[in-house]
Amino acid sequence: MSPSLERRGAAPSSIPPSPWLDDADAFAGALVPAALDWPAIREALGRDGVAVVKRLLDPEACDVLIAAYDDEARYRSRIVMARHGFGSGEYRYYAYPLPPGLAALRRELYAPLAPIANDWNRAMGIGTRYPADHDAFVRRCNEAGQLRPTPLILRYREGDYNCLHQDLYGEHVFPLQVAVLLSRPGVDFTGGEFVLTEQRPRMQSRVEVVPLERGDAAIFAVHTRPVQGTRGVYRVNLRHGVSRLRSGHRHTLGVIFHDAR
Repeated sequence: MSPSLERRGAAPSSIPPSPWLDDADAFAGALVPAALDWPAIREALGRDGVAVVKRLLDPEACDVLIAAYDDEARYRSRIVMARHGFGSGEYRYYAYPLPPGLAALRRELYAPLAPIANDWNRAMGIGTRYPADHDAFVRRCNEAGQLRPTPLILRYREGDYNCLHQDLYGEHVFPLQVAVLLSRPGVDFTGGEFVLTEQRPRMQSRVEVVPLERGDAAIFAVHTRPVQGTRGVYRVNLRHGVSRLRSGHRHTLGVIFHDAR
């Protein structure tokens, strides 16, 4: 990945509208979050800090998102990771208004995750509570000066990687986020594993590699989560990243529920 790539301003869209990305009514064919096994997701998040949802997006939706990567009119900014010490590769933040399909994805996933987030905060003694409606949470972010959308799409090529990090962006942070693998491991790329680390008090860090196929989603903790210990609940600190891509190209959709300053 060349660090000399330049950020460019938005240009008129040259990609035809997609039934999935640009029509919220077509969204249900690619994603049905209400049909997901939310008790199992809650259990996995509580146990591991991450839950994998198989085929959250169908192959057509994955292909549409990848094909639209170079459609600059959809995005507010482009980040070349090497310039900031984030790793190697690049990503683009979507602009408001989000494409209707992506906005629906963000909204529909937030609703069942909010009760989990509230239970986590309660267990950790954190007073913040999250509203049931995502629009209400976005208004809270906006009132604190967090006005910029955070959903993004990342592109890695051979040799690229993403350093361990946390996606915080401001005072108001929703404690869960979603990453959807859009490319086919072993076909489109090799290497490039999704990695989580968990720092536990007075213990060595725990590392987990999360296997994903195209369309699979990892729902995971943004920064801290509660863990039940022998002496009560304690907090663990998480970071996530992507290991070095050995060959090919890899695209990922990131769905973050809080906005950025």
